[in-house]
Amino acid sequence: MSDGGADGAGAGLPSGSAYDWMQRGTELLKRGDAAAAVTLLRHAHSAEPASAAVLELLARAQYDSGDFAGAVDSFGSLVRRRPDADYAHFGLGLSLSRLGRFALAVEHLAMAHAMAPQRAEYADRLRQVRATLAARQTPGSS
Repeated sequence: MSDGGADGAGAGLPSGSAYDWMQRGTELLKRGDAAAAVTLLRHAHSAEPASAAVLELLARAQYDSGDFAGAVDSFGSLVRRRPDADYAHFGLGLSLSRLGRFALAVEHLAMAHAMAPQRAEYADRLRQVRATLAARQTPGSS
């Protein structure tokens, strides 16, 4: 496996294939270096734009790096491609909630929960976001 350095071709791309970039991005995510993972996974997504697996990893890395708007875009693309993907709805709901878009977040979190009711984290986050939305809609709350 390559060391992740530039390939010397002058294109600014890391060495290896899209698969290598995806594998290295996954390892970086596991180690908690989401920002570096985003860089590699963007290259992988550019090389393999039809890959839902790469797009999901990119969205997760964007979320973990604090790029919630980017995560909304990526998870949103994934939901449009695969409307039956519970994790895509969950990730989109989480990202929307981080941007303060609670009503839309509830829709996606509820969809994820309906698709996979056994996932406790889906129910927990849905409950939290619904509570936040209700509190913000209560007169006199800020």
